Amino acid sequence: MPGPRPSSTDRPSSSPRPSRPPTRRMTPTTTRCTTKRGGSPMTVMDSALRESLKALRLSGMLETLDARLAQAHGGELGHLDFLQVLCQDEITRRETVAFQRRLHRAKFEQQVTLEEFDFTASSKLPAAQIRDLGALRWLHAGESVILFGPVGVGKTHIAQALGHLAVRQGAHVRFAKTSRILADLAGGHADRTWEKRIRELVRPDVARRARGRGRTVPCTSSRSGRR
Repeated sequence: MPGPRPSSTDRPSSSPRPSRPPTRRMTPTTTRCTTKRGGSPMTVMDSALRESLKALRLSGMLETLDARLAQAHGGELGHLDFLQVLCQDEITRRETVAFQRRLHRAKFEQQVTLEEFDFTASSKLPAAQIRDLGALRWLHAGESVILFGPVGVGKTHIAQALGHLAVRQGAHVRFAKTSRILADLAGGHADRTWEKRIRELVRPDVARRARGRGRTVPCTSSRSGRR
């Protein structure tokens, strides 16, 4: 006959199994990349930086960003150098845009410079005095300059070239012939805008007025108060 079954208290107790820590699934971090036109990868961070530059209207930085990133990745630029170069790119772009805007508002008949002027065309030209005018000391002193002489010696070229130099140094210039100025002011009497037109006329730092019959009165500085 079978013997009595052992009670639960008589069973050998099994040792408890050690608890295992919960398993965590590790998701690898990846940086998504897209390919630019040049074939080099553009990361998500690059894309975010571009959007930030657009929002801040820093198009100068945006235009050179690819080249500067390539320099930085190649070890040519450190962190501060990278930032400084990008800032300089933006400054250069803004200066160029401002220069083009002033040049457009000057309304020159021709885009000529003093470097292009032929001083050997006439032995009677006061070359030293003309070159001295190129230093623009008269502009900073608020003085007027009058060029006079026979037809064809280059007075208009010199006057516009001096105006071009002033634009390059940040001055606001306006070129206009005397006949047009008088006609414009006469129209101001008709519609009662004469004072407004006068203010527009004297607003530039340099107002260049040309007269006919071989005489040119250029580069009259509105700062001097003398016309």
